[in-house]
Parts: sequence; structure tokens; C-alpha cells
Amino acid sequence: MSVRKNEKFIILAVSLGVILNPLNTTMITVALPAIQQDFQLSASNISWLIASYFIISAIFTPLIGKLSDIYGRRFIFLIGLLLVVVSSILAPLSPNLPMLLVTRGIQAIGTSALFPAGVGIIRNTIQHNQNRVIGTLAVFATTSAAFGPTIGGMLIQFGGWPVIFYVNLPILAIGIGLTLVFIPKDQKNAASSYKLDGVGILLFSLFITCWMIFLLGLEQRVQIGTLILAIVLTVLFYMYEKTRDEPFINVNFFQKNLNITVIFAQYILSTVIFFAVLLSFPTFIQTVLGESSQMAGIVMLSLSIFAMIMTPIATRWMERAGFRIPLLASVLVGLVGVILLFTVTNHSPLVWIGFVLAVTGISNGIQNIGLQNLLYKFISVEESGIASGLLMTSRFIGNILASSIYGVAFATGMNVGNMSTMAIVLLVVALVLVPGMLYVTLHEKKKFG
Repeated sequence: MSVRKNEKFIILAVSLGVILNPLNTTMITVALPAIQQDFQLSASNISWLIASYFIISAIFTPLIGKLSDIYGRRFIFLIGLLLVVVSSILAPLSPNLPMLLVTRGIQAIGTSALFPAGVGIIRNTIQHNQNRVIGTLAVFATTSAAFGPTIGGMLIQFGGWPVIFYVNLPILAIGIGLTLVFIPKDQKNAASSYKLDGVGILLFSLFITCWMIFLLGLEQRVQIGTLILAIVLTVLFYMYEKTRDEPFINVNFFQKNLNITVIFAQYILSTVIFFAVLLSFPTFIQTVLGESSQMAGIVMLSLSIFAMIMTPIATRWMERAGFRIPLLASVLVGLVGVILLFTVTNHSPLVWIGFVLAVTGISNGIQNIGLQNLLYKFISVEESGIASGLLMTSRFIGNILASSIYGVAFATGMNVGNMSTMAIVLLVVALVLVPGMLYVTLHEKKKFG
């Protein structure tokens, strides 16, 4: 079977898998009130449906990415799809929160497999215009995240919160069918005898979990004990992995290739700005401006749609001009977007709110695809899975940081003053992005220009 002939079906199969994580991350936000009422839960209990998904995804994405590098991308991709099938059937039948958390955890593990394995499939099978294809995946992911709450809200009206899990099943059926028919079988890997670094995986899981719990708890108080434990476990992980011949994460490689480390840091900071704006403005539009939830959803589309539109445009721009000019332009546009947050008041017209959101979306659209493709310039095809997994872990860390900033900034309520407080924090983040982007693009210019 000719791979070139079936490229469109391969890309579609991977894209259908890639949308499941962002789709299920955002769809559940509109279902939380109904779930809370059905199970008679407190706000802190229900928040774990979101937090646990981020934590599990942050841990398992690089782990499963590593497994896909070793045991085959198609094999791991299919396992991920099947795990999401199991969770999508069982989650609606959950009689209580613990069971729902378990099934949601299975869903997180399954969707965690799909992005790193999917990128590995693309890099291994698509031999031309790979940047454009990866850009297409980013568009699919951004689109599913943008429309997740809208889709979830419409479905819940007809069938209650269980429907947000059942909606995965037709996507999964098509994805599994396309994968089995069109994605080439994995070649036998000589490295299949690789022994997984169990201690490294355990230490990684523990320190990521501790950092996530610390960040999530910032809106209540600073957990000194958790912070100390997170730092100790991080140091232990680094020292242990440094001595391993076949580590879970090659920390020596990151130490020697500072540009890659900076790319991950840039991705975290970029995500912080985007997700903090995404979290805060729906409530601001409804609470401060007095608009309906439907109108808030329409205005918020400006953020995600402009990010989505910029992805293919930025991909082609970078193909012609390299990474330096587009990525530097993106941080400057992002800086303008954060400054514009200070202009938002309780009398701001919705058109102006939409414009402010659009500026942030444009910046994020360029940075999201630009940093991904720049990363793959430094990563071999064989390491695509672990690299993609770590990139997604960076995104989850950025999401949690943004959630913490949101919780601290608006602890006393949603108002213009607290919006300015959040804007000050995001301004610092935007300023830090500038020298980081100068560094990684200068290195790229020297190496690839």
C-alpha cells in the first residue's frame, strides 16, 4: 500500500486522535455544575475532575511518548484510542465521584498517548511538508478546544452530562478504522529490548504531582511542605537520571542543549498567558459586563479562532522566512495584547473585548506552532514521541500556572481591579518571553539559517 497515496487518511486518523485531549479538557467545564448537583459535591471536590486530568496527562504524556518511540507509534496510538473507548462507555455509568475520577483518569491516559504517538507517525510516514502537517494537527487541537464548551453546552441540554463522554464514540470509531486501514504497521525496533527506567518514571511522576498540587493550592495558601518536597524530588530526579545509561528523560541532553530547554520554558509561558485570558474573560463578560453565557461564548471565540487562523499562516511564513522574525513578532504582539488588558473596564464594548482577545489569539497561534516546529528541528525522528510528550507536559504545567494566577488574582471576586492585577502578572510573563525568544531564534539562525 502506497503511503504517499494514503497521506490524507493518515493525517485525518492522527488528527481525530489529537483533538480528543483538548476536546475533553474543555467540554467538561460546562458539565461541572450538573455533575456537582448529581453527586452533591463541594466546589473543591468537583475541581479535582479538572486537576486530576491535568496531572495524569502531564505524567503520562512523556511516558507514553517514550513507549511509542520504543514499541511502535501505531501500536501505542491504537491502545490510546481503545482506552478512550473504555472510559467513554464507563464514565457515564459512574455512581459516584471516585468512580468518575477513575474513568476520567483512564481517559486522560488514553488521550495522553495520542499526541506524541501521532506526531511520531507523521514524522515517520509523511516525508514532505511535515511542518504544515504538524500545523494542521495544531489547528485541529485548537479548534476542538475552542468549540469544546459550545459543543458540550449544546449536548448537555439534550442528554445531561453523560453525553459529553458518548460524543467521543463516533470520533473513536472513525479514528480506529482509519488507523487500522491506512497507517502502516510499525517496523520492528531493535531497541525493543530497552528496559524502562522504573525509578526515573516514579520520581518524575512524584515531582510533577507535587508541583501540580502546590500550584493548584496557591489560591488558598502557600503549602511550604509541598514546595520543599517538590524541590527535593526534582533534584533527586535530576541526580538519578544523570547517572543512567538509558534514562527516562535524558537530562544531560537538555543540559548540553540549552536551546531545547528554553523552548519548553517558552511554551509554558506562552500557555500561561493564553489560558489565563481564556479562564478569566468568560466570567468577566458575564459578571462585570452583565452579558449572557451565550454571548460570552460568542465573544470568546475571537481568542481561539484567531489563534486557529494564524497557525497555517505562521507555518507558511516560517517556511519562507525562518523562525526568527515570526516568533519575535509573536512575542511583541503578545506584549501588546497584555498591555491592552489594562484598557478593559466595566464599560468596555464587546467589540473592544473581542479585539483584545484577537490580539492574544494571534500571538498564541504563531508561538504555538512556531515553538513546536522549532523543537523538531533539534530532535531526531526517533525521539519524536518523548519530545512531543514533554511539550504537552509543558502545556499542562502552563495550564496549572494560569489556573493558579487566576485563583490568586480573583480570590476577592471578579472585577476590573483584579483584572488589572492579573494583567500585571501576565505583563511580567510577556516580558520574560522576549529574551527567551531572542535566544532560541538566534541559535536556530546560526544552525539552520
